[in-house]
Amino acid sequence: MQRTYDRQCPHCSSRVTWPDTPTYPFCSERCRLIDLGAWASEDYRIPGDPIPEEVEGLGYPELEVDFEVNEDERG
Repeated sequence: MQRTYDRQCPHCSSRVTWPDTPTYPFCSERCRLIDLGAWASEDYRIPGDPIPEEVEGLGYPELEVDFEVNEDERG
């Protein structure tokens, strides 16, 4: 006996059944691509501290750690 799962499409809220719908959890390829586009354009974001912008050629200067290298440790 095969299990089925029923839920709402995250974009349009129509009912979707798995495994009957190949684009699950979305009801269609259109809704799947709309959601992907929202992530790509940063309409959706995962909460957290912002990442500093990279300075070209310098990397992330705010994240660099200063440390001393003992003369004996150099190879």
